[in-house]
Amino acid sequence: MRLLLVEDDAPLAAALTQALREQGFAVNHVAQGADALRAVTDDPPDLLVLDLGLPDRDGLDVLRQLRRAGGRLPVLLLTARDAVADKVAGLDLGADDYLPKPFEMPELLARIRALGRRLGATPSSLVEIGDLQLDTASLQVRRSGEPVELSRREYMLLSALAEQPGRVLTRAALEGKLYAWGEEIASNAIEVHIHHLRRKLGADRILTVRGVGYRLRPT
Repeated sequence: MRLLLVEDDAPLAAALTQALREQGFAVNHVAQGADALRAVTDDPPDLLVLDLGLPDRDGLDVLRQLRRAGGRLPVLLLTARDAVADKVAGLDLGADDYLPKPFEMPELLARIRALGRRLGATPSSLVEIGDLQLDTASLQVRRSGEPVELSRREYMLLSALAEQPGRVLTRAALEGKLYAWGEEIASNAIEVHIHHLRRKLGADRILTVRGVGYRLRPT
C-alpha cells in the first residue's frame, strides 16, 4: 500500500516515514497542504495520513477540497487538537478516522491496517488466496501452512498483487506500490522480485501477461 504523509514536523515525519516503510508501506511525504493537494491529483496514493496543523493552510481545508472534488481517498487525520468540535468537523467532512497526538506507533499502524482492510474489503488481517496466507499485521506469509521467508520488497510486491488476485498490474503500478518518490529503481527491479517470489512460492503462482504486467493466480 502506498501512503502519502502530510506532516510539517520534520523529525516526526522522518520517524513516521521510517517506521511505516519498515512495516511494508511505500511512503511519500509532503509538509504543506498545497503540496498534498497537488500530489493527490498528480500521483494518487492508496491512503492519506493528514496532519491538521499545517503551515500554509488548515488540514480541514485540505480535506474539504479533496471531498468537494469528489475524491474518496481514505483519510486518517492526525491532530493535536483535543476539542470535540474539531474531531467532529473532520469526520463530517469525510475523514475515515482520526488519531490524537501524541500517539504510539502500534496504534497508528493498527488504524492504517484497518483502513487498508476496508479498502480491500478484507474483514481481518489474514488474507488467504488458495494455499497462500498473508498476515498484514505481522507481515508473515505461509504456504500450505509453512512459513515463507520474504524480503520486505518481496512481501510488498506479493501484498500488492494479493490485494486484487487475478487482476493484472503493470510494472509501473507495482513500482508505485513498492517505491517512494526519489528512490532509485533498477530497470529490472520488479522482474528480480518476481523471480524470487516464483522461486519461493512456485513458478506458476505469479503469471506474466505479456506486454501488460503480472497477476497473482487466485488458486
